[in-house]
Amino acid sequence: MSKEAQKILLVDDEKDILEILSYNLEKEGFSIKTAENGLKAVEIAKKFKPNLIIIDIMMPIIDGVETCRMLRENKDLDDTFIMFLTARSEEYSEVAAFDIGADDYITKPIKPRALISRINALFRRGAKKGKTVPKDVVEIGKFKVDRTSYTLFIDGKPTSLPKKEFELLYHLAESPNKVFTRDELLLSIWGSDVYVLARTVDVHIRRVREKIGTEHIKTVKGVGYKFVDGKE
Repeated sequence: MSKEAQKILLVDDEKDILEILSYNLEKEGFSIKTAENGLKAVEIAKKFKPNLIIIDIMMPIIDGVETCRMLRENKDLDDTFIMFLTARSEEYSEVAAFDIGADDYITKPIKPRALISRINALFRRGAKKGKTVPKDVVEIGKFKVDRTSYTLFIDGKPTSLPKKEFELLYHLAESPNKVFTRDELLLSIWGSDVYVLARTVDVHIRRVREKIGTEHIKTVKGVGYKFVDGKE
């Protein structure tokens, strides 16, 4: 995908920030649309289908975390990156953002060139992933993990997972009984170009366990995690 075809939706209630970001990103050749609140962002995203959405947390009507949740429910946006750009530096805000499906979390202020570098890093990640050709479906025990539809089937019943939870489950299930360290999972699912904390893996593992049962993803103390089909 050429940079000219890459579309970015900026979501912030401060007009000055939208103007500055739009100016600098358009100079780089990106196609830009803006929204001043989360509900408008969800509406625009449905038609615009951006490659990246950059969201503030503190906004009127609905906050950025809730906006992200609504966006992640739209299957047409499964391949869209979501980046938080916010003044909120608290740990719980960052964890909440990744937990709901964010791909990156940046605290303000950030210089335009540094932001553009982070954006390009996300797009490089997407390009690299696009070159791989993994199996489309992994079947193990009562589970069928289908990458073509990003759907998990449990005993034939479809279950939807947020993008990162699905990718984490797929990665583990593709190599049953293999132990992955947190660092390996961070690199495989989030990539090397984005800074995320090791606890992000723990949060996503907990969410997946809530949906598939705690017995299928085992913690190997002091090492990491592995997927089993319950027949160990």
